[in-house]
Amino acid sequence: MSDRKDKTGPVLIELDEGTAPAAPAEAPPVPEPEPAPTLPEGRAMATAAALAARRPSRLARWFWALLGGLVTTLVSIAAWRFVTDLVVSVPLLGYVVTALIALFVIVVLLIVLKELAAISRLTRLDTLHRAADAALADEDLNAARSVVGKLTALYAGRDDTRWGRDRIRERQDEIFDASGLLGLAESELLAPLDAAARREVEASARQVATVTALVPLALADVVTALGANLRMIRRIAEIYGGRSGTLGGWRLTRAVMSHLVATGAVAVGDDMLEPILGGGILAKLSRRFGEGLVNGALTARVGVAAIEVCRPLPFTRSKRPSVRAIIRTALTGLIKGETRD
Repeated sequence: MSDRKDKTGPVLIELDEGTAPAAPAEAPPVPEPEPAPTLPEGRAMATAAALAARRPSRLARWFWALLGGLVTTLVSIAAWRFVTDLVVSVPLLGYVVTALIALFVIVVLLIVLKELAAISRLTRLDTLHRAADAALADEDLNAARSVVGKLTALYAGRDDTRWGRDRIRERQDEIFDASGLLGLAESELLAPLDAAARREVEASARQVATVTALVPLALADVVTALGANLRMIRRIAEIYGGRSGTLGGWRLTRAVMSHLVATGAVAVGDDMLEPILGGGILAKLSRRFGEGLVNGALTARVGVAAIEVCRPLPFTRSKRPSVRAIIRTALTGLIKGETRD
């Protein structure tokens, strides 16, 4: 047998002549790892959602209510004394001022009635939605027919729903189940309204993304995001027949934003935009442009939530709008030619 070397002995490493081990103080520093690039977070939309969803405390509500009542009382007393003194001193001018005040009060009352009517329309949509849910859960044909009748009455004065209303009148007697009847109303009557609402969401998402990406002014993105979302929610309510006033629109907006904040939906990142716009897309864009894309995506989420809130029927036969499809349509064209800073 050949001789085998003893592998249990010490291992010697021969150094080249003239080479000495370096002292620790003379060793080169360990390079610091480069920090990972931070991804856009959509702070403008998160701030706008938090502002819209925030409810004042009970103490703050009492403060503003008492302050409003006190200011109204003082202004009324001052106006009354001014008018009475003016009538005594200059009767003609006093009567003119009295007529102007009376007209102002009438206009205020008309505004209040308009706001109450707007809130009533929004409540009507919500009532129809709840009734349709109950009819579907119980498979109650009579309840479904009642819902369809109220729905056709809601859209009776609109030309864009005339064809759908005619189709429902022709075919509703042929259907003997609640889900089929509500599905008919959904596909024939609400399909064009769903398309119009989706276009509104796409336009708002594109606007928010563009302004956030191109306008460098501080707070401009927050103001634009809040204004665009308020307008979008109001337009969606109008599309579905719930024309809202100032108070009704704000109440609806707060309901939509509160839902998004409570469910954690006001958050979007690379995991949502990559399948739509391409792998690692946010890492290839400038920070400002990435913020624009994220804010636009969050606006699309708000729009889909507004559609679900304002729609008088739940989604059964029709497909619920996809946030990713809306983002793909609205935002894909914005990234062409954009490079990282």
